[in-house]
Amino acid sequence: MEELRVSFEDLIDTLTACMIQHGFENQRAHRCAVLFAQADRDGVHSHGVNRFLLFLDFIKKGFVVPENNPELIAQLGMMERYDGRFGPGNLNAEFAMNRAIELAKTFGMSTVTLKNTNHWMRAGNFGWQAADAGCIGICFTNTIANMPAWGGSEPKLGNNPLVIAIPRSSGHVVLDMAMSQFAYGKMEITKKKGAQLPFDGGFDSDGNLTKSPVDILASHLALPAGMWKGAGLSLMMDLLVSILSGGNSTEEVGKDGVEKGLSQVFVCFDPVRLGLTDWLDTKADAIIEDLKSSSVFENQSIRYPGEQILKTRSENLKLGIPISAELWDKLTTFSRL
Repeated sequence: MEELRVSFEDLIDTLTACMIQHGFENQRAHRCAVLFAQADRDGVHSHGVNRFLLFLDFIKKGFVVPENNPELIAQLGMMERYDGRFGPGNLNAEFAMNRAIELAKTFGMSTVTLKNTNHWMRAGNFGWQAADAGCIGICFTNTIANMPAWGGSEPKLGNNPLVIAIPRSSGHVVLDMAMSQFAYGKMEITKKKGAQLPFDGGFDSDGNLTKSPVDILASHLALPAGMWKGAGLSLMMDLLVSILSGGNSTEEVGKDGVEKGLSQVFVCFDPVRLGLTDWLDTKADAIIEDLKSSSVFENQSIRYPGEQILKTRSENLKLGIPISAELWDKLTTFSRL
């Protein structure tokens, strides 16, 4: 697959032009484009531009409504609940995390929920958003059913991504993980490359563990991370997001076979308001230092969550963001229509 390097600014401009063609107001198109481009800038290609054409298709089909903003439906002190009104998922999530940050800076901690929203694309964007604002951030979402209950032979659970972000002056620690061993976006990319997964990533239609992304994408039976533990955690996250937001559960999201109308939760803690700043960095640095001091097997190294992101970001801002030539050609064509 031929690749080329595109500057961060050119990528944003091209995506912005595409979205304006699809009914976005200019400022919202630009902000949405930035969130897509940030994913590829940071090396998370599975949830960036590779999903953009599907995003445009969802707009055409009316699943994503470009002009819709979240609507406040309930407020109680440090907690707010919003209806996402099927607006762009990444813009809705950025708004919700921003409200969680604002509330945390008032109350010390906060919870903001969203119902009737869409796929937020790269989940980690919103952890970095919280950490850049100096806050500890936690957010999670449900998805369409794409993972079996442990021992099950059909998709009943979502791979329900979870983000936990800890701000740190020497480099934020940001965990961004799905409840499946491999995110579906990563399996799609592996499939396009004609490659196998490095470890078993799910079950084929006969219930056999497999490294084949083709078989897993066909069966929708991704392997829960931690096997029965990941399956249990996925269920609990679905319960939390659907109950706290008053929104759809995974079973309800997938009734028509389309991943829309998701439920999400955003939680923030402000170390300044809570009086934790004197030892936040000290404690975090000590934990990371101990982690990095670990003995390793030959040719292995230890990284904390988010460490590689900063290196990748710096390289891609300098050299340009890798993107397939075929996809870039489609995007530039769409932007000129």
